Amino acid sequence: MPDVDLVLRSTRVVTPEGTRAASVAVADGKITAVLPYDAEVPAGARLEDFADDVLLPGLVDTHVHVNDPGRAEWEGFWTATRAAAAGGITTLLDMPLNSLPPTTTVDNLRTKQDVARSKAHIDVGFWGGAIPSNVKDLRPLYDAGVFGFKCFLSPSGVEEFPELDQEQLARSMAEISGFGGQLIVHAEDPHHLEAAPQKSGPAYADFLASRPRDAENTAIESLIAHARRLGARVHVLHLSSSDALPLIAAARREGVRVTVESCPHFLTLTAEEVPDGATEFKCCPPIREAENQDALWEGLADGTIDCIVSDHSPCTTDLKTPDFASAWGGISSLQLGLPAIWTEARRRGHSLEDVVRWMSAAPAELAGLSQKGAIEPGRDADFAVLAPDESFTVDPARLHHRNQVTAYAGKTLQGVVKSTWLRGVRIADNGTLAEPTGRLLERNN
Repeated sequence: MPDVDLVLRSTRVVTPEGTRAASVAVADGKITAVLPYDAEVPAGARLEDFADDVLLPGLVDTHVHVNDPGRAEWEGFWTATRAAAAGGITTLLDMPLNSLPPTTTVDNLRTKQDVARSKAHIDVGFWGGAIPSNVKDLRPLYDAGVFGFKCFLSPSGVEEFPELDQEQLARSMAEISGFGGQLIVHAEDPHHLEAAPQKSGPAYADFLASRPRDAENTAIESLIAHARRLGARVHVLHLSSSDALPLIAAARREGVRVTVESCPHFLTLTAEEVPDGATEFKCCPPIREAENQDALWEGLADGTIDCIVSDHSPCTTDLKTPDFASAWGGISSLQLGLPAIWTEARRRGHSLEDVVRWMSAAPAELAGLSQKGAIEPGRDADFAVLAPDESFTVDPARLHHRNQVTAYAGKTLQGVVKSTWLRGVRIADNGTLAEPTGRLLERNN
């Protein structure tokens, strides 16, 4: 066993067995032991004592649109990973679309990896894309290390990443299931969207009516039916309709391999608070009513919703026009997800252990990242240090996102990330970022 070179100590360390006072020993970037709080520091090791600040495992965000290359003016690996590090995230998985080229072939994956390699402040992995024309490319992409495949059941918003119809969905799902892969799905039914009233203008109520819950519910129902028939592993992205929770729970009881995520904006923001013309709140599916949000939290509490990830989908300021119909849909929250969720979770009686399960352990498990997601021996020494009782008011100018457009502007949030550590190296310290030391990850199972 290598010699311990670092010990991190806190009166509150969140481990899989619970929160306790402990000292965490690190050697060569790995956790070697979780020791009693007053354990002797080995000779030659450096001690970092965080007193009563909480030591969490680094967060894992499996749903991030970095948009690089091709639309790097929207975000980019340098800015996205800096924002993530400042927010306590130590691993992200990049979505296959909004970059040019999209991650739909091995060559395109290599292009994206080449761009990311020198810019990553945290560890970065990649999802592949499933589009109508690339069934033949799915297995090669999987063999090249992507973590699974994303598809849309309704238009994606960019022409180079078309949606799958039901026949194409079944074909791609069968192919992916055949080699043991996972399909992650933007589940909105296009026919329900087409039938919904479409009205341009600044009124949020009109936009909400254009993306009805039935579009999600129907798409999820058909996705479950395909997964049941094929024995496939599927994951529902960014769930916003709480109506779908009973469908998902029932499918699981039958043995269908379906998991589901939700996002900070669905769990902390409500339709009732969105001002007309405030398209920084626009996303698809949309932020829904407060009673819907209450039901999503119930789904988290009972385990129907597995994890919380950002769906960070930024754009340039000019694309957030005051017209909800034409504005780009996406919420920027990489840097703010942890405090946003902790603020609401705490109000609802949940613990930091719950937040760690939803935002670190479960996303790591979803992606098969066995070296991430927990403070226990053998895992990477990835940590976030949080002052859970401190608060701050969101100032867009202090965000590391490339474009400081955020639905959280002016909100007071609880939980200040004091520092972030990647494999035993401090990469963020009170908002100051170190040079990039992130690695590119490939699927390892």
